[in-house]
Amino acid sequence: MYEIDKEAFGTFLAQLRKEKGMTQKTLAERLETLAVYVCRGSISRIEEQKRTITDIELAGIAEVLQVDISEFFKKDE
Repeated sequence: MYEIDKEAFGTFLAQLRKEKGMTQKTLAERLETLAVYVCRGSISRIEEQKRTITDIELAGIAEVLQVDISEFFKKDE
């Protein structure tokens, strides 16, 4: 089974976003073009591990950041 590493996800998301040269606001705006509505504040809370992320949000983030969605998962052994 695969699952999101909840402890590392927020840090990983922030790192990827910054590597792509995006602010939280820019990420939120690009998600909106995919009909995935996540405000800048919610992205901040996700990165701080204070908010969970939905599957649709995860798929949208992977698309906007141009990474394979599997990058966000670890294998549960």
